[in-house]
Amino acid sequence: MKEFAKKYLDLLTGEFAGINLTRIDSPEEFYQKQIVDSVLPETESKVFKNCLEKTKILVDVGFGGGFPILPLAFTNPDKKFLGFDARAKKAQVVQKIADTLGLKNAKLKHQRLETVDFDVDAMITFKAVGKVADYLPMIRTNKTVYVFFYKGPNFYELEDVEELLEKDWEMIEEKSYDVPGTEGRILLGFKNRKVLRGTMTKEKIIKLSSLL
Repeated sequence: MKEFAKKYLDLLTGEFAGINLTRIDSPEEFYQKQIVDSVLPETESKVFKNCLEKTKILVDVGFGGGFPILPLAFTNPDKKFLGFDARAKKAQVVQKIADTLGLKNAKLKHQRLETVDFDVDAMITFKAVGKVADYLPMIRTNKTVYVFFYKGPNFYELEDVEELLEKDWEMIEEKSYDVPGTEGRILLGFKNRKVLRGTMTKEKIIKLSSLL
């Protein structure tokens, strides 16, 4: 994993330095805050691990510099990984990084969550994005989706998810753990209770299966 992290950081601070995909240039800090943080749920959360094992596709929304999608794709070469980001240039560059790192199981797309119909069972991750209550209502599906948010230790001081749990979602994971070099992490997991119609959009709706 350390060798993977070194190659990754060399790309971010070398060939693709002008894209601003990370503000971290220390190898050890990058390893802990980006690589380890991305994959820790696999060992810290049995729920996360089980959901990953029983779904064929993981979708990472707002992947930024490729986290957690690329480290997870590295540790799970038999799974399909699909990333959505609203910025086309970022999607193109992170795809080049994935290709250079030999991650044939990762596709990075210029795509918005609200324009996708999850027509197959899937797992969805969000790391360093906005509020849970803003993103869960965007999801459109008549299948089963497991959604995990990587949140900071002060999550409950900043956000409220009670209304979501009363109607469309059930919480399946709530796990606090340490991440070296940080204040820690709360992993929150949700599963849909019913068919979800998503938010209104004028853009064309695309089926997830067509993007795989």
